[in-house]
Amino acid sequence: MTTARTPVPDTARRLPEAERRLSLRERKKLKTRTAIRDATYRLIKEQGYEATTVEQIADEAEVSPSTVFRYFPTKEDIIITDEYDVLVEEMLRSRPADEPVLDSVRWAIRQSMAMQVADTPGYEEEDLKLRSGLIVSVPAVRSRAMESMSVTGRLLCRAIADRTGRDPDDLEVRVYAMGLMSALFETVIYWAERDYRDDVVDLVDRTLSTFRDLARRSPDDGPDHGPGVAPGEAPEASEKHGPAARRP
Repeated sequence: MTTARTPVPDTARRLPEAERRLSLRERKKLKTRTAIRDATYRLIKEQGYEATTVEQIADEAEVSPSTVFRYFPTKEDIIITDEYDVLVEEMLRSRPADEPVLDSVRWAIRQSMAMQVADTPGYEEEDLKLRSGLIVSVPAVRSRAMESMSVTGRLLCRAIADRTGRDPDDLEVRVYAMGLMSALFETVIYWAERDYRDDVVDLVDRTLSTFRDLARRSPDDGPDHGPGVAPGEAPEASEKHGPAARRP
């Protein structure tokens, strides 16, 4: 992604709405988190991931090691934690109710990325490339990123459920949300493995184009009918599984 190819929306040029609502205490916490992350990135660029210790990070950020651990339980969390994940959920909820879910997801992701570009100079060229490279090259970072992806997927489940009239724990909602997260995760890996030659926003668009929209559930639909079964209809015997499907 480049600022030239991906214009930053006017809303992204200002402090994000969610951040503007933060209390003074919360803003101080966010400032500390940012200082710790920036210090970590600087040290990793200078001496590599394995050689960088939490004690060094704390010293560089001018905080105590206990403060680092209070904000980030592990060193890997400093790399992969993203304050913009919550904003994606909020932005999804802000979209028109009749907009296709996939269109809303695409808009929210692009907006989130634009905000990060606006708020962090050199975000794509430095922070995003460093993070992506570490996910590819450091097993501990990759493993932790996958755990974090599951948490973010749950946030996405809530927003998708609200927009489709479904329950956040519906199979379709969970599969759709986690399918999106897994696909985006693989996109980041693909981007890094190809030495960042592609425009990352183009890759995200290509990834999302492989999905189709998740249909809204009608209030009359009742329980989950499974794929390909219209509301109110029972599956034909030929569509059933097990011995009952083979009886004449």
